[in-house]
Amino acid sequence: MEANMTIFDELKARGLLAQLTDEEEIRELVNAGKATFYIGFDPTADSLHVGHFMALCLMKRLQEAGNRPIALVGGGTGMIGDPSGRSDLRSVMTVEQIDHNCECFKKQMSRFIEFGPGKAMMVNNADWLRNLNYMEFIRDIGPCFSVNNMLRAECYKQRMEKGLTFLEFNYMLLQSYDFLQLYKNYGCLMQFGGDDQWSNMLGGIDLIRKKTGGDAYAMTITLLLKSDGKKMGKTAGGAVWLDPDKTKPYDFYQYWRNIDDGDVLKCLRMLTFLPLAQIDEMDRWEGSRLNEAKEILAYELTSMVHGKEEAEKAKKGAMALFAGGAGETAEIPTTVLAASDLREDGTIGILDLLVKAGLNASNSEARRAIEQGGVTIDGEKVSDPRSSCTKAQLEKGILVRRGKKNFKKVTV
Repeated sequence: MEANMTIFDELKARGLLAQLTDEEEIRELVNAGKATFYIGFDPTADSLHVGHFMALCLMKRLQEAGNRPIALVGGGTGMIGDPSGRSDLRSVMTVEQIDHNCECFKKQMSRFIEFGPGKAMMVNNADWLRNLNYMEFIRDIGPCFSVNNMLRAECYKQRMEKGLTFLEFNYMLLQSYDFLQLYKNYGCLMQFGGDDQWSNMLGGIDLIRKKTGGDAYAMTITLLLKSDGKKMGKTAGGAVWLDPDKTKPYDFYQYWRNIDDGDVLKCLRMLTFLPLAQIDEMDRWEGSRLNEAKEILAYELTSMVHGKEEAEKAKKGAMALFAGGAGETAEIPTTVLAASDLREDGTIGILDLLVKAGLNASNSEARRAIEQGGVTIDGEKVSDPRSSCTKAQLEKGILVRRGKKNFKKVTV
């Protein structure tokens, strides 16, 4: 926590708070380290991704200030799927898939928050939702919700255009019921989440007040990386995962190294634990010094997720690449081709090479990249889509680049 600054003031100074209820009560609770709060995690995959990263950092900050986090995994609600921020219906997962994903989450979360008696808890809403008697639930909880108000909720508007199923319509009631259960069983007074969760969070507060007469509070986190219209943690190659088997530490580093200039200082404030005074000094940096700020951001976040050793390797690999491919290129992501990937004469066409290296999704996309002058091999521009590489070249290893930010070392 910043010297001479309360945790609440630091959250504000870092630009983390978007909307909140009862600001003075929340300020008093978190500053005193007396807030038991929860953030929900939807187990749609077997790894957390960059989109969850900000929530994990917030939990870490608040725990270090004495507050108690509850990581709520949706083993129950995951069987339905949250419609917030979506224009399509989520695919239905099996119970086994959901349970496996929940198990994977705790291991990753432990890098950020400390679990144990009197510390952070992981709770699974499957414990009270999977065996819930529907008739009892709807009689008890249903009268507390106005359908008219629910239809005005932001989380349903986008889905209404393409068709909102009754399955998804239940989600607000279930999320609100989660908050009620956490309030009753764990003394949880506060819920944090993204802007798109605001309606669901208010529903939980209202339910607690109606059913218990108690006070509860909610706060939403400012969303990151709005300036370029991209969803946080998404790239042309898919999601950026926290699991190193899904997104290599080098690729994780490069994701942050390559963010837009306008997002660098925002990410440094919201996601790193660097002193605000140091970040404010960087706010004066211009031109090439912005790249230095991006390197600091990438290093700090890679260290948090993958450890300092992996961050150092990623940094060295990036430096080698930008120095023209010399030096410690061992840290650059590598695609190893099998002998069967080569033609009978021991060569491979450049289009096939780009696709197998994961730099293009198809031969036609690879052809366009070459025609637009965006492909190089070992620093030499490729101008002919019919060109090929030999086995002898590949055995030495070649550095293939598509555009400014996408590259692979390819061997056989």
